[in-house]
Amino acid sequence: MSVSFFDQFMSTTYLGIPLIALALTFPTILYPTATTRWVNNRLLTLQSAFINRFVHQLLLPLNVGGHKWATLLASLMLFLISLNMLGLLPYTFTPTAQLSLNLGFAVPLWLATVIIGMRNQPNHALGHLLPEGTPNLLIPMLIIIETISLFIRPLALGVRLTANLTAGHLLIQLISTAAFVLLPLMPTVAILTATVLVLLTLLEVAVAMIQAYVFVLLLTLYLQENI
Repeated sequence: MSVSFFDQFMSTTYLGIPLIALALTFPTILYPTATTRWVNNRLLTLQSAFINRFVHQLLLPLNVGGHKWATLLASLMLFLISLNMLGLLPYTFTPTAQLSLNLGFAVPLWLATVIIGMRNQPNHALGHLLPEGTPNLLIPMLIIIETISLFIRPLALGVRLTANLTAGHLLIQLISTAAFVLLPLMPTVAILTATVLVLLTLLEVAVAMIQAYVFVLLLTLYLQENI
């Protein structure tokens, strides 16, 4: 039975039931629940410090009106990081490697920022479609181009996250397969390949965190344009 390299991105099933819902709920178990005690343990203190630092950095480009989004954006950031990191473990499934899931995150949030801009300040929101000082001959073309760029934003968010995770997982599988095949034939080359695999895995850990941060940061910038 031949196995494709892309089989790892298929949604796992058990008795015909997709397990992607279980994979999506599993990250919530990893984080400890905050208590009412004045003094928490080291894990809760570290978690709170990380969340506070991230929220502070996230809200820097936003004015006061966008601070109400802090809980949603911080939760999304932690959720994406958890899914991306869990997908690097052996024999696991990465839900964020599915374009449909990423678009399910990107489209509603992007649409919410657009609706907020059109409701609160429609003139300013529509003003983004036409830069100031545009020659009259270029006005129709620029409006079409800016409208296309506006509607392509959620697609770019989803494709960016999917492509980076998919490419990283494929590289890890290709290099690990090469190291396994070369071990009985050329042990020295296999050891060098395994070293490259370890370095690539560390790089993928960084990519998993950075891509989640970029996803939320771009949503923050889109929100800033409309508030």
